[in-house]
Amino acid sequence: MAKLSIKDLDLKDKTVFIRVDFNVPLGNGGKEITSDKRIRASLPTIQYAIEHCAAVVLGSHLGRPNGKPNPEMSLAPVAARLTELLGKPVTMAPDSVGPELAALKPKPGEVLLLENLRFHPEEEANDPEFSKQLASLADIYVNDAFGTAHRAHASTVGMVSYFPLAASGLLMTRELEWLGKVTSNPERPCVALLGGAKVSDKMEVIQNLIGTVDKLLIGGAMAYTFIRAQGQETGKSLVEAEKVNLARQLLSTAAGKIVLPVDHVVVREIKPGAPSEVVTNIGPDQIGVDIGPKTIEEYARIIRGSKTVIWNGPMGIFEMPPFDIGTVALAKAVAESGAVSVVGGGDSEKAIKVAGVSDAITHISTGGGASLEFLGGTELPGVAALTDKSAAVV
Repeated sequence: MAKLSIKDLDLKDKTVFIRVDFNVPLGNGGKEITSDKRIRASLPTIQYAIEHCAAVVLGSHLGRPNGKPNPEMSLAPVAARLTELLGKPVTMAPDSVGPELAALKPKPGEVLLLENLRFHPEEEANDPEFSKQLASLADIYVNDAFGTAHRAHASTVGMVSYFPLAASGLLMTRELEWLGKVTSNPERPCVALLGGAKVSDKMEVIQNLIGTVDKLLIGGAMAYTFIRAQGQETGKSLVEAEKVNLARQLLSTAAGKIVLPVDHVVVREIKPGAPSEVVTNIGPDQIGVDIGPKTIEEYARIIRGSKTVIWNGPMGIFEMPPFDIGTVALAKAVAESGAVSVVGGGDSEKAIKVAGVSDAITHISTGGGASLEFLGGTELPGVAALTDKSAAVV
C-alpha cells in the first residue's frame, strides 16, 4: 500500500516534525562523528521542507543510553555537522520534551534538533504522554527514519495518532518503493543472495522469498546448516543444530530454488593469516570460512543472468581478509549484471564499497534490521502508522 509522501503535503508556514535516523557512530568520548552517512541521507527531506517554507523539528535517537541522559550519546555533534551540511544554523535543544522548548520553536526555514529521544525511557516504551508531548511540537508528522521503522516507539508510532496525516520522507519513500518492487513485482529472473552467520536470523526471509524469487543462493555460515540437512559433513563449521530439520523441510519444498555452495574455503583455526585450502568435502577438523572458486563462478553466472538481485549478508568471514574474496567477487557480479539490485545489511554494504561498485547498485538500504524484517514479510510498525495515500484527504 503506497504511503503519503512529504511531497503530497502543503508545508508552507507549518511546523513539521521529521523523525530522522541520526544514530551515527561517534568517537573521542562522543565528541566526534566518524561517519556522517546517515546525516547526509536525511538532507533531501530536510532541504525539501525548508525550501517549502516549513519550520523543521528533527527527532532521533543515538545509541543505547538506557533511558538516561548520557553526554557521550548527545546529538550535539550532529547539530554541528548538520549546520555545516545545510549551510545554515541548526539549533540544538537541551532536551526532547519540556517547557524550555517553547522558547526554541523554529520559524519557517529554521531547524531545531531535539536531544536524544532515548534519554527518556518513555521513548522505547511508546508512552502515550511522552508521545503527546512530542506531537505538541509540530503541525505535521513525517517519518524519514527507515532504520527504526521496525520499532514501535513513541517517535515512530505513538505520536503519529495525534496528527491527522502522517507522511513518509524522501528516504523512507525510496526505501519502500525499491524494497516493495523487488519483493512483490520483480523483473525476472529474480535472484536472492543470502549470507551471514545464522539461519535463524534469515529464516523468515528465506520462507518469504521462496515464493517470490527464481533462485535463492545461500552463503556464509548459514549454508552449513543446510549442508548438514543434506546429510553432508560440515566439520567444525558453525551449524545451528536445532534448525537442521527446518532447513531440510525448506530444501524439500523449495522446488530446486535453493542453491548451496559446492566448494568451500576452510581453515583449522579462525584467526588472521590462518592457512586455508579449498575443498568440496569439509573434513572433521576443518571450518568453512568462505565460498570456494567453483561456487563463486556458479553464483556469478546465475547473478549475471538475472534481472533482479536481492542481497543480504556476506558469503564468508568478510571482516577477516582473505576470507572476503567470495563476498567481494559476488558484489562485482551484481554490479556487472545490470540487474535491478537492492542491498541491505551492513556487511553487504561494506562489500559493495570495498569492491568499488556502490554507484552500480540500484538501492543500498539504510536499515539493516528494518530491511531484514521487510524482506521477511513483517509489517513494520513505523510504516504501518503512516497514512495510506489512497485514504488521505490533503
